[in-house]
Amino acid sequence: MTKKSLFNRNRAGNGRTLPALCLCACLALFGLLLAPLAQARLPGPPEGWEGHTRVRDLAAVRASGQLRVLVNQSRNSSGEVRGEPIGVEYRRLRAFEQYLNRGARDGREVRLKLIPLPKEQLLPALLRGEGDLVAPGELLAVRRGQAVSASAPLLARVPLVVVSRQGNRRYATLEQLAGRSLALPAGSAAREALQGFNAGRKTPIVADWLDPSLAVEDVLEMVQAGILPMTAVELPIAERWARVWPKLRIDRHLQLATEGGMHWFVHREAPNLRAGIDRFLREYRAPANQDAAFQRVYRRLYKVHNPLGRVELQRLARVRATLMSHARAADLDWLLLAALAFKESTLNPAARGAGGATGLLQITPAAARSVGVHNHASLDGNVQAGTRYLAMLRRRFFASSQLNERERMAFVLAAYNLGPQRVQSLRAEARRRGLNPNQWFFQVERVAAERHGMGVVSYVNSINKYQLAFARERYRLEP
Repeated sequence: MTKKSLFNRNRAGNGRTLPALCLCACLALFGLLLAPLAQARLPGPPEGWEGHTRVRDLAAVRASGQLRVLVNQSRNSSGEVRGEPIGVEYRRLRAFEQYLNRGARDGREVRLKLIPLPKEQLLPALLRGEGDLVAPGELLAVRRGQAVSASAPLLARVPLVVVSRQGNRRYATLEQLAGRSLALPAGSAAREALQGFNAGRKTPIVADWLDPSLAVEDVLEMVQAGILPMTAVELPIAERWARVWPKLRIDRHLQLATEGGMHWFVHREAPNLRAGIDRFLREYRAPANQDAAFQRVYRRLYKVHNPLGRVELQRLARVRATLMSHARAADLDWLLLAALAFKESTLNPAARGAGGATGLLQITPAAARSVGVHNHASLDGNVQAGTRYLAMLRRRFFASSQLNERERMAFVLAAYNLGPQRVQSLRAEARRRGLNPNQWFFQVERVAAERHGMGVVSYVNSINKYQLAFARERYRLEP
């Protein structure tokens, strides 16, 4: 490992929120302007998967010794960090595993296989027979006619509430949000609720659909930072994240919907599995401290700040020409460099970190020399060295045609922080587990969190969020 991020102290922005967007055409234009990393990762089943067409009921699950659980890839819903569960469904699923194995004979126990997918792909994967059980951890709508059976509710009558930032303007009614935008992650249950609310209204509430590399917790973090104005989310999820991000404000009186419940789902042709789930849920009681590890992990994590404050934009303007020049030479988006520089040094060319890392991109002397730059202490030399180093990582380690450019740059950033050999090792482990080794977001990053903690995951996610924030303002950031 030649380069490792050593400068992690960022200063919070001034809390300025983005202006609400009123026209859907404007939102489409913003989508076209997003840079390669800021675009969606290509969804799809992990490499090497074979589709299953046979629906398995409980007897077949027991005979196989494996229950395939399709989980929402959101970190809020599933996953663990160095052996500690942080997903809201994790403990319940493990308790269900123990329930299935009560009195197991001849050692024929059932083990869970968690299969993370984008939320909108969970039910289609169930219907294709790629899993036996869906545990979304969020509200999930079933279309009429789908051969899907919902369990007894995990939570009944879950409100969808508006979440903003402390200090933002308060609204007394949903009607006052007409013409405003709600930032929503892909698959949000707010889609149907907004359609119902907007029906027949001259001025609707606008759904600002965000890049699918952002899960519900990412959107809440960007609202907490003041990058996004507000979102809509299930009340239990908002309450969970408000315990670690105290600047979130939950507007409980602004409810888009109140009737939906949270469920697990099985195929309609698996009635015995459904009955077993319902029996388990009737007796299951969540442990009182089930969120202890989640709160401990996220409270000590680096938190995203607002890169669009007045001081931050002034700093960006001073280094913009240098970033644009070297980004052009390396065929990189200059806003990716800007996002990296904000994460590494808060756009301060004089920043100094441990281990000799210096400057805007916190490059070490050894890393600079490895790409032929010897004046890395100057602004121009520092950006040149960092840019060349990124280009070298892309060319030498992540040039495979199996990587789309969006995911390629996420892997490059992970390697900039953790080292390329370690990242390649994570990809190999992801392949062994049946995850997609060519997708960083929600796939390889799961292995990274389990092996190395949330440091590198937070690092890549932070830069991704900063680039998304800059890309939304590209029209006024570029001369």
